[in-house]
Amino acid sequence: MTHAARFDGMDWTDAPCPVARTLDLVGDRWSLLIVRDAMDGARSFGDFQHRTGIARNILSDRLRRLVERGILDRQPAPSGRRQVYVLTEAGRDLFAVVVAMRQWGERHAFAPGEVHSVLVDDDGLPLAELRPTDSHGSTVTTDTTTVVPPHDD
Repeated sequence: MTHAARFDGMDWTDAPCPVARTLDLVGDRWSLLIVRDAMDGARSFGDFQHRTGIARNILSDRLRRLVERGILDRQPAPSGRRQVYVLTEAGRDLFAVVVAMRQWGERHAFAPGEVHSVLVDDDGLPLAELRPTDSHGSTVTTDTTTVVPPHDD
């Protein structure tokens, strides 16, 4: 399901590029950290503030934007007294992006042997490395793929 209609009037950095549009929607570090923490169970304003250390005004702004852009949804808390934030389908679809960033960070942002958190599966084992594949299941790289620009019909 797409929600492109909600973005009418959005000032896209590079309109025909899916990477640029994704970054326009969720590309700043605070938004991505909020999405990461939502994937790890954060739900309330306080959860997000405690986990990220983000200033209240910035957190309020990023949560509002993520709701407006269809990444998070606001719902009444079980107590009914407050609101909680939950990932939408679009937000859950960012899981592979967050995993890819995590794995890139594990390879390139830590010194050998430096301690870092680890994402594990239900068996407690680290996830296998993500690798893009072609339509036949073979691994692809920047040397074996091409971006095809949109064409006018």
